Amino acid sequence: MVAMADGRTARRFFFILFFIATALLALVIYPLASALFMAAVLAGVLWPLHQRIAASFGGRRGLAAGFVVLAVVIVIVGPLVALSTVAVKQACDGVKYVSETVRSEGVTGLIGRLPPPMRKMATAALDRLPKEAGDDIDSTVEKQVSGQGGRAAAAVGTLVAATGSLVFQTTMMLIALYFLLVEGGDLVEWLDSISPLRRGQSRELLTEFKKVSYAVMVSTIITSAVQAVAALLGYVVAGVPNPIFFAGLTFFVAFIPAVGAGGACLVAAALLFVSGHSSMALFLAIWGAAVVGLVDNIVKPMLVKAGMEMRGAVVFFSLIGGLAAFGTVGLLLGPLVVALFLALLRIYERDFRHSSGHAG
Repeated sequence: MVAMADGRTARRFFFILFFIATALLALVIYPLASALFMAAVLAGVLWPLHQRIAASFGGRRGLAAGFVVLAVVIVIVGPLVALSTVAVKQACDGVKYVSETVRSEGVTGLIGRLPPPMRKMATAALDRLPKEAGDDIDSTVEKQVSGQGGRAAAAVGTLVAATGSLVFQTTMMLIALYFLLVEGGDLVEWLDSISPLRRGQSRELLTEFKKVSYAVMVSTIITSAVQAVAALLGYVVAGVPNPIFFAGLTFFVAFIPAVGAGGACLVAAALLFVSGHSSMALFLAIWGAAVVGLVDNIVKPMLVKAGMEMRGAVVFFSLIGGLAAFGTVGLLLGPLVVALFLALLRIYERDFRHSSGHAG
């Protein structure tokens, strides 16, 4: 009896320690959860490519993993840096033009150079500025700009902090991706051996995870590319300046659900409107909403369905529900949750239901 009581006490103490360790582990992982999740997704998607490269490198998995991570950096960071360079150059040119015009002609001269729609809006905005006795328009604008300096500094600080966080998360994701590619096979074998599930069932679930991740990521990339091409056609017809730049911007913006490819078209349409091309702006806005924006709702579910054993309606609602529950990452997490549930049902039907019925 004493030995049995000691055994129960040791068991309770073990589970208390295990619960505490799990809670502490969750606290450690939480700040890196998004980075680790995306690293796991990319590792699953890129695993076949990594295996082929490792075989060509004589089985050196570390060298192959480094090559794959470098390719990911080039494919993702390269276009973003190019687009950012063009955007910064355009912004600098615009600031330089405004500064030189204000210095030589004043605010009134700058407004006089604007297209008619922008000129009317700028004039109306200046008329609403509170003026002090004896101040001209240049002095009034200077005081208003100076008064907003604190808010502008705070906004810049927030932007810098967000950029730093993005760089940190991306770096952690790339490091985790490297180690998952190098040790991924051993990790899967270890998880399969310690899992309470039967031998092979954990590996089956991970295979389902990889299949769904591949289907969602490939469908997202293809859908974004189709939207960018459709938007490029609209940009060319509407006469948007630098249509290739805007098409590239549309491709990357399409990955952000809160904005979407249609949002890029609306921004371009707004630029056309304020520059005096109201009819082309209306055309581009309609094109962006009716064509570019709807591509995501039609093409992506069809592509995801083609790579998964799900009906189209299930795929559609898993994408929408995941987005509503988890934000941007929910576009991947939603289908994964549904696929995990369906895979567990298949395992129960195949391995547990019949055996339990036979035992009864």
